[in-house]
Formats: sequence, C-alpha cells, structure tokens
Amino acid sequence: MRLTIYREILPYVPRFKDKLFVIALDGAVVEDDNFRNLLRDIALLRSLSIKVALVHGATHQIRRLASAMNITPTNLDGSGVTDTDTLRLALLASARVSWELLEGLSAADLRGAVSNALVAHPAGILQGIDHQHTGKVERIDTSMLQALLEREIIPVVPPIGCDGEGHSFRLNSDVVAVEVARAMGAVKVIYLTIHAGLPIPGEPGEVYRQLKEGEAEHVFKRHAADYPPELRSKLEQAIKAVRGGVPRVHVIDGRVEEGLLGEVFSNEGIGTLIHTNEYQEIRSATRRDLRAIYTLIQGGVERDELVRRPRSELERHIDDYFVFELDKMPAGCAALHVYPDEEMGELAAVCVDPRFENRGIGGKLMRYVEDRARAKGLKTLFCLSTQAFNYFQQKGGFTPGTPDDLPPARRERYDKSGRRSMVLLKRLG
Repeated sequence: MRLTIYREILPYVPRFKDKLFVIALDGAVVEDDNFRNLLRDIALLRSLSIKVALVHGATHQIRRLASAMNITPTNLDGSGVTDTDTLRLALLASARVSWELLEGLSAADLRGAVSNALVAHPAGILQGIDHQHTGKVERIDTSMLQALLEREIIPVVPPIGCDGEGHSFRLNSDVVAVEVARAMGAVKVIYLTIHAGLPIPGEPGEVYRQLKEGEAEHVFKRHAADYPPELRSKLEQAIKAVRGGVPRVHVIDGRVEEGLLGEVFSNEGIGTLIHTNEYQEIRSATRRDLRAIYTLIQGGVERDELVRRPRSELERHIDDYFVFELDKMPAGCAALHVYPDEEMGELAAVCVDPRFENRGIGGKLMRYVEDRARAKGLKTLFCLSTQAFNYFQQKGGFTPGTPDDLPPARRERYDKSGRRSMVLLKRLG
C-alpha cells in the first residue's frame, strides 16, 4: 500500500475507532478479481479498531444458477414475487456467496460467522399480488450481532430471513444493509457495486460526488427512472438510511483497487456520498484552525492569487476568519475584516483546497461572509483581486470600483503592496 494512503488515514482513525461500518457487497463484486483486495482493505479497517458487518447480495449468482438449472426466476433481487423455485435458487446462491466471504475472511486472517440475525415475515399481498416467499424485515437480532462484534468476529448477513416457525424468506440486500445499520447504530453504509456511483443525468461518465439528504430525494423523484434497478434501489435505501440516523451512505465501485480505502479515508472519495445536512458546514475559525488556514492561503500565495499573510497576523485576526468543513476537515476559508467607521467590510482570503475546486465552496463562503456583513449592519462589502475578479463579478454580484473607494487604512496598505489589485464593490443596503 502507498505511504500516502497511510498518511491520509491518520486523521480519520480517532473518529472511526470502535464505530461500525456496514459494508454491502453485490454478488458480482464477490466474483470480481478485486474481491481479495477488498478483504485485505477490510482487514486494515479491523486493525484500526473499526467494526465491520458484511451484508451481501446474490443477484449475479441467482442469474447464473437459473440458467444452469433451466429455471426462470420470478425476481432476482428480492423485491418482487418469490416463488418456490426462486427461493430455492436464492438459498443456494446465498449459501455459496456467504461461504466465499468466509473463505476470503480466513485468507485475510479474519474471523467471520454467518448469522441468522434477520427475523422476517411474509411481505404478503401487495397491490393484489401475493409475493409468496418474499419477506420483510421484522427485526434485527442485535444482541447476536453485538456478541460477534465484541469477540472480533465479522458478522456475515445473507439476504435471507426466517420467521419464528423456521420459514425462510427472500429479502433485498440493499434493504437489509440499512436495517442492520439502523438497528446497530452504524456510522456508515457502504454499497460496493459494479457502478462508479450515482450517475448525473445528461452528463455521460460523470457521477454525483456528494448529495445531501434533500438533494438525494430530489434526484430520486426526478431521475430514478433513468437509473438501473440496482442503483435506484441503493439511492432509495440511502435516503431511508440518512433519515433513520445513519450519517453517511456511500455507493462505490467495488472493483477499484484500494477504492474502499480511498472512499472512507478521503474527502473527495471515488464514488457517491449521500449524507445528512450536517456533513458540511461553515463555521467561525478557532486557533486550532491556524495551521489549516495558513496552508490554504500559502497555496493561493504560490499561485499569486493571494497576498502573503504571516502566521502571526492570522493569529491576531483569527476571529475574522471562517472555515468550510467537509467531514470535519477544513476545505476552504474566507475572512471578513470590518471597518466600522466607514460601515464597510472586506471579503478577504477566499481560498479553496484545489482538491475541492468546482464544487461551489467558494460561492458558499462568499455568500456566508456577505450575510455576516449584512448582520453587522455594514453598507458596503469590497474585495481585492488580481485574478478572480471575473468570478466575484459573475458569481457574487460585485462591480468594479477604484482604490479611492477603500477605507483610508486599507488604501494605505493597498498602495504599499504594489499588487495593483482590482477593487470590487457590492452595496448591501
């Protein structure tokens, strides 16, 4: 594994220690060449004291078994009608996938156990159709799963549930993953599929990187029909998960080497993240943010976008700064310097980590500072720019001004800098 991966992992270790990830693998991922690498990645998670429960699907295996046995299944994913022959296929396929997971865990020096923790009952007659052996999760035997986790045994949960009389019912594995996560208080559901993430309609090859709960719901209402069934199911269940208390749901390509680690231990990830609205926020900076702000600004200085600010100056004016957080890590910053005698404020030090450019972070910081300026009763907001003046005009509604428009104290520093920055103004009244 690359040394950079270890360095990227370190900030996340305290946050995820002793927390539970529910990892849901589609059947096709289990048969991919990257499957063994995935299990090594899971072994790394366990070595960091991150708890893991595995839920798997079996659609790929059911399809292949059905062809070999010359049986036409009534449904493949456990969401439709399950007749007797299809239930038999599902039991055989699920047993095989569960065993492959146990084999892989053993090869990675991990202990695993297949559980019967899903208590289910018949889905019943829906819209006049008897769904026969299709089931619905009634409850999760959390004490069983917790007992396994406490003994450092990874639970393997197949998409089959049983009722109190020993009858088996086929379940949808996407649903099972969410039900397990909610019942066990997991901090993540990670769907490993054969898709790069949730596609952006009309933009071939592009996927959503992050969707807040409300945004995900909007996508589902507008574009669910454009998605293949397996992604439509995952989007629907992701929305249910974040509403039910699971902070984050990831949809990633399980065939990408180190993709699981790249998704979990970085802000940018490799697939789609659906999260609660608290995932990202703008907040006032504290002294603990000095190093991050200094690093962000230094990047802008090196690109000749920002004027150099000594660390001592940042410390003196730290109360003027705001940081934009992604998953509790600063991804951008901005400042509001107030000139009360002139009822003016300066929007300054707007900077975004290059890894997170083109995500609207700069615009959000700009609007946030403007709102703070209005709340302070300022009449005018100004900014200085040598390269981004078009951005401030087009995205922020600023108009060109002159150095004479600056407050006297700021005009003095402007003249001494020699940068000849463009002066931009926005009336707030």
